[in-house]
Amino acid sequence: MTVYNFSAGPGVMPIEVINQIREDLPSYKNSGMSVMEISHRSPLYEDLELEAEQDLRDLMHIGDDYAVLFLQGGGTLQFTSVPLNLATHYHKVRYANSGYFSKKSIEAAKRIQGLDVQVIENDEVGSKLPTIPTTIDDQLDYLYLTTNNTIEGTTYHQAPNVNQPLAVDMSSNILAEPYNVNDFDLIFAGAQKNIGPAGMTVVIVKREKLVEQQLLSDVMDYRIEDAKHSSFNTPPVFNTYAAGLTFKWLKKFGGVDAIYQQNLDQAAMLYDFLDNSKVFHNDVPVAERSITNPVFKTDSKALDQEFIAQAKEHGLVNLGGHRIIGGMRTSLYNAMPTAGVKKLIEELKQFELTHGGK
Repeated sequence: MTVYNFSAGPGVMPIEVINQIREDLPSYKNSGMSVMEISHRSPLYEDLELEAEQDLRDLMHIGDDYAVLFLQGGGTLQFTSVPLNLATHYHKVRYANSGYFSKKSIEAAKRIQGLDVQVIENDEVGSKLPTIPTTIDDQLDYLYLTTNNTIEGTTYHQAPNVNQPLAVDMSSNILAEPYNVNDFDLIFAGAQKNIGPAGMTVVIVKREKLVEQQLLSDVMDYRIEDAKHSSFNTPPVFNTYAAGLTFKWLKKFGGVDAIYQQNLDQAAMLYDFLDNSKVFHNDVPVAERSITNPVFKTDSKALDQEFIAQAKEHGLVNLGGHRIIGGMRTSLYNAMPTAGVKKLIEELKQFELTHGGK
C-alpha cells in the first residue's frame, strides 16, 4: 500500500531526493566516507554548500546584496535572532498577530530587554488575518509577518506594500509560491516543510542590515555567519546536503513557478470538494486560504477522529489538525504528488457517502 504523508512537519520529501540520499550514505562522491561523516572544513562540504546556496539563489532570484545562511536549529530560534540582529536602531518593532507561530515570535521578542514590541491584532469581521496598514511608524526597525499559518490554514499571498523594513517567517510556504525577495529585508524558513529534514533554518537577509554588535552569542550573529559562509561553528552538514538535493529537484521540476502551478491545482481540487461537501467544511475566507495547509472539519469531533483513523488505514497518514483547533489538516508541500491529493479526495467522498446522514 502506498502511504501519503500529510504531516505539517517534518513533511514529505521528494522520493528522488530520498533515493539519492540512500545512494550517498555509504560513500559520498566515492570518498569512502558517508555524507554524514565529511568534515565541514573539507572541499567536499565547501563545494556542496556553495552549490546549494547558488541553486537557492537561482530559484528565488536572490541578488548578491542578500546573504544566504544555512544555520543550525529550527525556525523557533529565529524568533529571538531576528530582533537581536535587526532591531538595532530604533529598538522598536511591529508584529502582525496572525496565528500560533506569530504569537510565539511576539512572546520571544518581548523577552528582549529594552525592545518596544507593538502588535497588530485582527479586528476585521470576516477575516482571519490582521490587515496591515500601508503607512507605518517611520521610526520602526521592522514589521514582522508569518506568510503562511500552518495551523490556521491562512496565507498572506503577497508582501504588504509598506514603508518600513519587512521581516518574514516563510517556513511553511517558501519555494511553494512566488514572492519577490526584494520586497523583504529578511526571510527565514525552517527546513522541514519544503527544503529538507528538520534541524536547519535558511536565513536570507539584506547585507546592509548586518551591523557589528554584541549579541548574546556569536552563533546568533548573521554578520559573522555570512563572513564564515554559515560555518562559524560546525554547520548542519547533512541538512545542507539534503537541502541542496531538494533545490536541484525543484530546478529540474521547472522552478518555483512550475511547482506553484501544481500546488494551485492540488489545492483547487481539494477546496472545490470541501466547498460542495455536506459533511466537511473549511471556514477560511477564500482570499486568505492557504494552498499549502488547507484545514477542514466536520461538525463533530468524534466524526473527525473517525475519518482520521479510517484514512490512516488506507495509507493517508498524519491528517489530524493541530491540537489547539482540531479537525483535519492536509499539508500539500512541494513533494506531495497529485496522486496523493486525488486519493484523499476519494477518501473524503467515500466517507461522506456513508456518513452524510449523521
